[in-house]
Amino acid sequence: MLRYLALRLAILAGTLLAASVVIFLALEVIPGDAAAFMLGLNAQPDTVAALRAELGLDQPALWRYLGWIGGALQGDFGLSYTYKVPVSELIGDRLWVSLPLTLYALALSTAIALPVGVLAAARRGGPADIAVMGATQLGIAVPNFWFAMMLVALFAISLRWFSAGGFPGWADPVAALKALTLPAVALALPQASILARVMRSALIECLGEDYIRTARAKGLTRGQALRRHALRNALIPVLTILGMQFSFLIAGAIIIENVFFLPGLGRLVFQGITQRDLMVVKNVALLLVFAVTLVTFLVDLAYAAVDPRLRAR
Repeated sequence: MLRYLALRLAILAGTLLAASVVIFLALEVIPGDAAAFMLGLNAQPDTVAALRAELGLDQPALWRYLGWIGGALQGDFGLSYTYKVPVSELIGDRLWVSLPLTLYALALSTAIALPVGVLAAARRGGPADIAVMGATQLGIAVPNFWFAMMLVALFAISLRWFSAGGFPGWADPVAALKALTLPAVALALPQASILARVMRSALIECLGEDYIRTARAKGLTRGQALRRHALRNALIPVLTILGMQFSFLIAGAIIIENVFFLPGLGRLVFQGITQRDLMVVKNVALLLVFAVTLVTFLVDLAYAAVDPRLRAR
């Protein structure tokens, strides 16, 4: 188990290092000068040069990369070019919107998909299975921003049960969760459709294995064999999809936060791109990569918890 854990930690560190290089180089090759963009078209060359020196853009790329990574390891993400405040403060303020939204959507997706997938597998070929497969196919085909607009039209404009956008803050947790409900549902529905289909396929495959037939021969009903034996083995591919869904939810949040005017990391990245605030963009991108790789690492640990063969390595 220790060897397995050490290997996963090494993969985590290597992934973060490679991602940081890719992010830095991708922003380096973007045409244009951030200092000239901030000062406008009529800026004088000496003013642009002074701002480049102030922002550290006149240094060699290698030194800027090492300075950025060294600061990030110490929790110093630099100063925003646009807002003139530490990027860590901007991230911290908006993380309390994006992280609850992502976790809320992930919880909804899991709560919807697992029982629906189990139901479809248990009633394979029946009306319930056909209905689930049709609904999930629709959920996969329709993008989350379309779901978002339909939810706003129905529940915010027509029924007036929820607000159409904005975030009141966590001073009132009930109001905050209510403001995140429609965005979370819009994010969760497509992912729940994928997860339900994976759960159904994994369970159907497990129900055809020899150990299930042996359990049935010993007197277990189909439902008992499913719950006691097939369900645990079917969780391994489901855990893989759950880890992948976290990254999909983060990416989808960039669009959904702009639809619902939520002050989260998605809107911060969008604003940083439009304002060419590269310090904000690269630090938020690195943070999102870290979140995704950390979740992948936790999924690998969950594999070991579900599959005893991995713990023996």
